Amino acid sequence: MIRLTNLADYAVVVMTTAAREPGKRFSAAEIAFESGVPAPTAAKLAGLLTRAGLLASARGVAGGVTLGRPAHAISIADVVEAIDGPIAITQCLHGGTHDCALETGCAVRPHWPLINDRIRAALADVTLADIVSAQLVREHA
Repeated sequence: MIRLTNLADYAVVVMTTAAREPGKRFSAAEIAFESGVPAPTAAKLAGLLTRAGLLASARGVAGGVTLGRPAHAISIADVVEAIDGPIAITQCLHGGTHDCALETGCAVRPHWPLINDRIRAALADVTLADIVSAQLVREHA
């Protein structure tokens, strides 16, 4: 099974919450309440997503976070990579030491970049706007 980390999954939920009200500034507590993501996790994600430029933050009484760019310009790949780093389903292509006994003679290793690229492309093809639109259709059906 290929799975996102819980943090990346929650990041998509947080970003979708912000995308439903694009001009609104959310506090971490509001994001947590509206998304169902635990407050400490929502605060952590707000920081990570802001550093990645996916959310924009403002301090002060009217502060909080809002989308860093339009929902149609933020893909699920952008969100996942902001939290988990490059999208890859194997460890063997990302530098450092590996625990794979087949690494030196693996016949499949040269093909993983193609597979990773296609998975990333599939995630890049879905935007926050797509998710929000699909949610609205389901809510009004």
